[in-house]
Amino acid sequence: MTKRWKQRPPGSTWGDWGDDDELGRINLLTSEKVLQGVREVEHGISFSLSLPLDYPGGSAMNQRRYPPILRPTEDLAHKQDVFYNVVAREQIAPELIDVWSDDVVTLWLQYSTQWDALAHQGAEFDTDGDGVAEPVYYNGYRAGTDIVGPQEDAKGDGSGSLSHARHLGLEHMAEHGVQGRGVLVDLAHHLGTGYQAVNFKTLQDIMAADNVVVEPGDMLLLHTGFATQILAWGKNPDPVAIHQTAAYLDADDPALLEWITESQISALVADNYAVEGVGVTQAQGPHTLLPIHHLCLFKLGVPLGELWYLHELAGWLREHGRSRFLLTAPPLNLPGTQGSPLTPVATV
Repeated sequence: MTKRWKQRPPGSTWGDWGDDDELGRINLLTSEKVLQGVREVEHGISFSLSLPLDYPGGSAMNQRRYPPILRPTEDLAHKQDVFYNVVAREQIAPELIDVWSDDVVTLWLQYSTQWDALAHQGAEFDTDGDGVAEPVYYNGYRAGTDIVGPQEDAKGDGSGSLSHARHLGLEHMAEHGVQGRGVLVDLAHHLGTGYQAVNFKTLQDIMAADNVVVEPGDMLLLHTGFATQILAWGKNPDPVAIHQTAAYLDADDPALLEWITESQISALVADNYAVEGVGVTQAQGPHTLLPIHHLCLFKLGVPLGELWYLHELAGWLREHGRSRFLLTAPPLNLPGTQGSPLTPVATV
């Protein structure tokens, strides 16, 4: 097989785990890292870190993403949308006492609590060294060849799929298991829920105040209070405030980007919309809209978690003077996806 790239982006991890790697820094979740997470379990208490998947409600946060749509499946005669509250005695056989319901969901995979796949954001970069940039993703996987669509039968199996990540889809994370040590930084406790950028110095000051230590392979979680406010809106979010609530990482701070690189975190998670601010970068000339997405997904292979619910976990950890826990957070094993809902579980 011809190598996909001759040169890699400066500071990237492309090829560090092999030419065909599709996991990125999830490779750092080794058996020892799992054991480190297990050693943090002292009370046997578990916290679900997922919002209900029909939150935030509406499409004010992202006009391309909508709440899930549920409907009944077809019946035994292939009549659509009717197999629900089916009295078997009436519709199947008179001797049966059962009542059946079955349903199907149309699910926007990045509407609520989610992982971003490494296929979610790429960039134009001259991987061939010929002076011409081409659209590529982590480890040099190609747009159109490896990340296919929109086109008819993109999956190639006759299923009707119009898009498909033949590489870098989240099934690789799912099969890995995504379990290890999580570390939480409680930004909301120190900063409140005002809309503000958090630079490296502020992050480090908060970590020092709470004695938070991040080591290679840890999954880093940021509690901003955003998801708590999402729940308070009750699926009717304020269309202005939803874009101006809670802290976010300052993607224009070079020291912060350097720390994300040097820390060797395996995943970066927040309870806010995008970990960083959307459309707030002050970069000039050709640049990325989302510098932390660009750094993590495209260069480092660090998956991003967004809209996780961290309120109860953050409170318990603060009450007990802790910041570490066992985190279990596999995405759906649905091949070829750019993002996935999940129900992460933190165990203390």
